[in-house]
Amino acid sequence: MKRIVIIAIVLCAAGIHVDAQKAPPIISRSDWKANAPVGEGKKHKIKFITIHHTGTKLRPDLTIETKLKNLQAFSQRDDKLSSGKFKPAWFDVPYHYYIAVDGKIAEGRQIDYAGDTNTEYDPAGHALVVVEGSFDTDEPNAAQVGSLKAIVKWLAKKYKVKGDRVKGHRDYAKTDCPGSNIEKLFPELRKLAR
Repeated sequence: MKRIVIIAIVLCAAGIHVDAQKAPPIISRSDWKANAPVGEGKKHKIKFITIHHTGTKLRPDLTIETKLKNLQAFSQRDDKLSSGKFKPAWFDVPYHYYIAVDGKIAEGRQIDYAGDTNTEYDPAGHALVVVEGSFDTDEPNAAQVGSLKAIVKWLAKKYKVKGDRVKGHRDYAKTDCPGSNIEKLFPELRKLAR
C-alpha cells in the first residue's frame, strides 16, 4: 500500500494526473433540462467508444444547453434529414456525450441505453461521443481536443474499453463521420485507452 501511495505522489509531483476514475466536467441532463425519453430504450453494456461529428456548422452563439434541447427535439420526432431520407422518432438524443465548440461536455442519452443512428450499424455496446463541427473541413480546436481526450480516457477506464475498440463512426458504416481531422487524433486516443 505504501508503494502505491509513493508512486502516486511521484506522478502528481511530475504533473501527471492519476485519477482516471474521475469524470471530466459534464453538464448533466437535469442541468440542460432534458425531457424524459420517449418509448422504450434498448439496454446495453459498453464495449466500444465510437466518435462522431455533428457534420454541421460550428455555433459558438448558442449555449450547449440550447444545442442539446434542439437536438433532443429533433431526435424525438419523425423528421426528414437534409438528404431527404426519413428519420423515425428516437428514444432520446442519439449520442451519450456532446462536445461543443467551446469544449464543454454535456450528457446526452443515458449511457445505459444504446444510441441511435441514420446509418446501417448497430450502436448497441458503443459509448457514442459527438464533437460539434464538420471535421473534413473544420479543425477541432484545443478545447474540443482536450475534452475528447478526457472523455475517452475516462470512459475507457470506467468501462474497460481497450485502445483497439476506440474508433470512428466510419469504421462501422458508409459515412465520412467523424471527418479526417478527428481521425488524425485516433492514435493518441487509443493510447489513452490503454
